[in-house]
Amino acid sequence: MQTERNKTMMIQKKYSPFLSFVRKEFFHIFRDRWTSIILLIMPILMIILFGFAITTEVKNAKIAIFDPSQDAATHAIVDKLSTSEYFTIETYICSQNEIDNLLKKGNIGLIVVFSEHFYENMMHSGDAQIQLIADGSDPNYAYTLTQYASALLGSYQKENILPNINPPFQIETEIKMLYNPTLKGAYNTVPGVLGMVLMLICAMMTSISIAREKEFGNMEVLLVSPLKPITIILSKTVPYIVLSLINFTSIMLLAVFALKVPIAGNIALIALISLIFIFVSLALGLLISTIVKTQIVAMLISGVVLMFPVILLSGMIFPVESMGLFFQYLAKILPANWYIAAIRKVMIQGLGITSVYKELIVLISMAVFLIAVSIKKFKVRIE
Repeated sequence: MQTERNKTMMIQKKYSPFLSFVRKEFFHIFRDRWTSIILLIMPILMIILFGFAITTEVKNAKIAIFDPSQDAATHAIVDKLSTSEYFTIETYICSQNEIDNLLKKGNIGLIVVFSEHFYENMMHSGDAQIQLIADGSDPNYAYTLTQYASALLGSYQKENILPNINPPFQIETEIKMLYNPTLKGAYNTVPGVLGMVLMLICAMMTSISIAREKEFGNMEVLLVSPLKPITIILSKTVPYIVLSLINFTSIMLLAVFALKVPIAGNIALIALISLIFIFVSLALGLLISTIVKTQIVAMLISGVVLMFPVILLSGMIFPVESMGLFFQYLAKILPANWYIAAIRKVMIQGLGITSVYKELIVLISMAVFLIAVSIKKFKVRIE
């Protein structure tokens, strides 16, 4: 009994300084009213008030074709789609059973499905049909693609009306939106805002917090304490991990109950992906704090280098596919781009871990790399 009590006292003695540092950081956060507003109120306002994503012109979108007829009319329509600046024919499929799996891979934005005996029906009965199947998890992108395709099909129809056909043939276009049939903008907004909030809290606030200690000369005092430098850094990041999880929970609740966005996938997998992204963001914040010496510089770097690219290049507002090749490659190095893509797949499309393993591997690799570099640079700064 005495031995167990001694062990308990030793554990408490060992971790008491660490917990004291954590409590100090929490106290500092909530002592500043504006910091509390940024961390707790702003995420809620962002998820409620964030408007619909700005739609832009989409070019060279990858599409797939299902053409069981293989006749002159379908070939002419496919040629018209492929020669436009909006679409690139990525693949042809042989069965409608391939449609769902093809969209789940995330490379195809639209699938054009022709009815059987297309040309024959078009010339005789006039009921030739084309189905446009798009991935509605990004409603603005899906809507833009279907509108472009419908316009091209309408142009083909006008160009090929024959004078001896009475009445003129008509091509009926059926549009089907998977995963988001009502095209609610919130389906796209929620993953994007979630990535922004976690990046804001973890990267920006962590870098500012550590830079503040350096600016005021408190870091030297902390480093001569009994705790190791890495323990001091961990004690300053724990509050932001807790606040990030609180904001993650509040955004999920608002998404489901206020914005009516269903969670189609496993909530535990969504939480796991978010936790990995939190560590990536914390590592970025720590890396920034090792480079700068003042809070203002940390805020500017976090805002310019992290927040603006997250908004503009992560696919949150503008489709990455419509950007130039350089910016598409630049978007691939942003953690938020991989995070938002993974959340969309799990939350909106209802996919499992096997469909987001690529995003998980990239985020985990980024976390390990950034943490290793940050710790090494922090030790160099100490020396």
